[in-house]
Amino acid sequence: MKPLFTASATATGGREGRVTSTDGVIDLNVAMPGSKQADESTNPEQLFAAGYAACFGSALNLVIGKERVKTDGTSVTGHVTLNQNDEGFFISVELEVEIKGVDQDTADRLVEAAHQVCPYSKATRGNVDVTLTAKAA
Repeated sequence: MKPLFTASATATGGREGRVTSTDGVIDLNVAMPGSKQADESTNPEQLFAAGYAACFGSALNLVIGKERVKTDGTSVTGHVTLNQNDEGFFISVELEVEIKGVDQDTADRLVEAAHQVCPYSKATRGNVDVTLTAKAA
């Protein structure tokens, strides 16, 4: 294994606190949705959705490049849901992936291929329910 880089962030106060990255780029209030501070704050699910969407988008672009598929652009929207059952709390993920300039079969194939190489997909596989929705546009 060859480490490429390490990202570091610190959370203080849990879901009612603050998150900061060591380089200062991320410096955000954290609050529970529905709380008084929620309008000016983020939450762990938003941060995970943003990270997964960005990572999946890069994996998708890698696959598109390797397969030499011509597209007119891509976008990935991540939806991360905090769920609760009798055993406790857990998250689920839906990724809506739009690929412009391809047909639906190509979009489905590219999204599935990206899911196999995306580091977030690998990390969540078998632990988090992930639903992929490919949309040709």
